[in-house]
Amino acid sequence: MIPVTTFAGKTVAVFGLGGSGLASCRALVAGGAKVLACDDDPKKMLEAQREGFAIADLRDADWTRIAAFVLAPGVPLTHPAPHWSAALARAAGVEVIGDIELFCRERRRHAPHAPFVAVTGTNGKSTTTALVAHLLSRAGHDVQLGGNIGTAILSLAPPSLLPDPPPLAGKGRKGTNPPPQAGEGRNGRVHVIEVSSYQIDLAPSLDPSVGVLINVSEDHLDRHGTLEQYASVKERLVAGVEEGGTAIVGVDDPWCEAAADRIERAGKTVLRVSVRRPLPHGVYANAREIMRASGGAGRAVANLDGISSLRGIHNAQNAACAVGAAQAFGIPDAVIQAALRSFPGLPHRMEEVGRAGKVLFVNDSKATNAQSAAQALACFADIFWIAGGKPKTGGISSLAEFLPHIRKAYLIGEAAGDFAAELNGRVPHIITGTLQRALALAAADARAAQAPEPVVLLSPACASFDQFRNFEARGDAFRKLVAELIHSPDWSLPAGQA
Repeated sequence: MIPVTTFAGKTVAVFGLGGSGLASCRALVAGGAKVLACDDDPKKMLEAQREGFAIADLRDADWTRIAAFVLAPGVPLTHPAPHWSAALARAAGVEVIGDIELFCRERRRHAPHAPFVAVTGTNGKSTTTALVAHLLSRAGHDVQLGGNIGTAILSLAPPSLLPDPPPLAGKGRKGTNPPPQAGEGRNGRVHVIEVSSYQIDLAPSLDPSVGVLINVSEDHLDRHGTLEQYASVKERLVAGVEEGGTAIVGVDDPWCEAAADRIERAGKTVLRVSVRRPLPHGVYANAREIMRASGGAGRAVANLDGISSLRGIHNAQNAACAVGAAQAFGIPDAVIQAALRSFPGLPHRMEEVGRAGKVLFVNDSKATNAQSAAQALACFADIFWIAGGKPKTGGISSLAEFLPHIRKAYLIGEAAGDFAAELNGRVPHIITGTLQRALALAAADARAAQAPEPVVLLSPACASFDQFRNFEARGDAFRKLVAELIHSPDWSLPAGQA
């Protein structure tokens, strides 16, 4: 745990008592603050009370005695309308912040410039965060991994400056930081944190030593209003990189390319990343090779051939960003290459969950929008596609170029009818309703197909909330159903006899 001492002796209200909210309560109390805990769910209020926290209906609170208001990232701050608690705090002139902001203040107070990598992006941020953590861990660092990827940031070990902290590559604003020597900074503690747009919105002084912005595309407009506003929130993570740090920015979309230019004009070190074109300065992908260029000359840093956990151009982008972060810590190329090869990947993200005969089963439940699904559809040639769920804006019209990869689609959930209309006359499809029926039909068709490696792919292009608690529950259900299917007596029969 990271005790939050910046509010010692003061009263802090916390709203939203899920994992990060309760972690904030614990950290604040450990640092000497008094907490008033609140939630719209009475069961969560009771849970907090049982843990010893003072609970209160903030509608009745004396806001003149509250020093700060900590809001859980899942609670609306601005759109579609501010949550009532946020509105009360603002009306009282009380700052509204989140757990990432509490971490940043503690870091500045107790361990200024302790290594802190923050990663964001519309797609790929979890994989990139986990991959950065894996590369640094394999290089000997004490890696504290958390944030939006799982463990609440305040539940991690505190930031610290050990005797030999990892230096950062890049010139910094004044060109005073020399590039690190290979192997320097080993065993230093590094916080590697995935940060969502909701969390950035609640972290006004976010200042990582290495900031990563992978990409920006349309998403979460219900919480940010416009794409312009959403992109500006994402940009703040890399724009806030501390002096002497490195902003790593993917420049394959116009939002991020413009952000990289603005940040560089502000005097900060920017490492551009592309998987679409060679760069004269930066990191780019050349087929499956990750290249580092300086002064127009590129050299190969690593090769992704044969790494199934990093299939596809989207994972090349993730890997290129992670390689840039690893190089900012002076990690040698050979260590980076070995660590890439040992990266296991993440659950629900192009996760190979089973193989039976020639049929491969892939769980990509994290693909909750069309752009994410496109990344999976681009990776295989003969796909039996399970898609659908709670629809998002835009449907699947953007997937037209990948439809030739799909042999048949099996449509589930609320979006099934709309998806069927978009696929009509273009891709054979069937509305199956449930995931279980979709898998059974897709597996049978894949098994009977003449393709050398048919792939049963769950990549829904939809949220899960119509049938499952979250995308993890959907992916877990798929994994379980696949295991049951391929170990069933029927599957052991020759194709056509099951």
